[in-house]
Amino acid sequence: MRPNIESVAIESTDFTFDHLETVYHGKVRDLYDFGNRIAIVATDRISAFDHILPRAIPFKGQVLNQIATYFLEATTDICSNWLVESPDPNVSIGIKCEAIKIEMVVRGYLAGHAWREYQSGKRVLCGVQMPDGMKEADRFPAPIITPATKADEGHDEDISKVEILAQGLVQPSIYSAMEDYALRLFARGTEMAADKGLILVDTKYEFGLANEEVVLIDEIHTPDSSRYYIMEGYEQRQAANEKQKQLSKEFVREWLMEHGFQGKDDQLMPHMPDEFVWQVSERYIELYEILTGQPFQREFDVDRQDRIQSVIQTRMAQQS
Repeated sequence: MRPNIESVAIESTDFTFDHLETVYHGKVRDLYDFGNRIAIVATDRISAFDHILPRAIPFKGQVLNQIATYFLEATTDICSNWLVESPDPNVSIGIKCEAIKIEMVVRGYLAGHAWREYQSGKRVLCGVQMPDGMKEADRFPAPIITPATKADEGHDEDISKVEILAQGLVQPSIYSAMEDYALRLFARGTEMAADKGLILVDTKYEFGLANEEVVLIDEIHTPDSSRYYIMEGYEQRQAANEKQKQLSKEFVREWLMEHGFQGKDDQLMPHMPDEFVWQVSERYIELYEILTGQPFQREFDVDRQDRIQSVIQTRMAQQS
């Protein structure tokens, strides 16, 4: 018998620590700022259409944190990143960076937001020309970058490279480095996914500056930031005009749309029944196990909040 969802899921944290400067609660992560170091707690909150959904998903934060750690450690030869260590399944500690408020969205296939724009008749997305005659889940001739402005609140907005440079949002040399890193990271993620029988469809990368160096920040190749298709049968499904089998957060968005919600002001957030919440949890865990090849460790009888607080306090005391 499954336990009560609210007793397992970490909806939020509100810790106090010595030498803590500020706390920031994002859509799904809580960031504790200690000056030159930050501790990020991956909670079990889930967002879609730029709204935090009303119920947390058991173990989702652990899945995100451990997948992100897995890929951050596997891509240090491509670019430096913010991560120093992950001392707890839900915690990452790293260097404090000046965030660049541009998301580098890389798309290898026509899906999600790009497909919805394409369906509406658009053939240019963020200044990038998309070929005519494509259908959902078709592969682009080459991966494209469709940037978005990173909003502190509300919706992220599509933006083109030309607009970014014209508005002086980043220096041309910095944007060039972000563009190069994003494509190389996507190529690596594609290779690693293929080894596990998956197709990396699209993803986003965020970058920051540390000592004037462009470094990778935030998560990477997680089900919150990426979309994956099942490789086996992909060509047959495309030929038959069937929906692709995928492992990502897209099915949550699809469920919300089926229940009349796309984040618009006049729409009510639907209730998420227990069965659906556990289904989401199992989808996240399934992707973790496929991507990493490792069994997922569920802990139902541990006070994860106390454990997380203790780990952060210990690590930051060692560095002070």
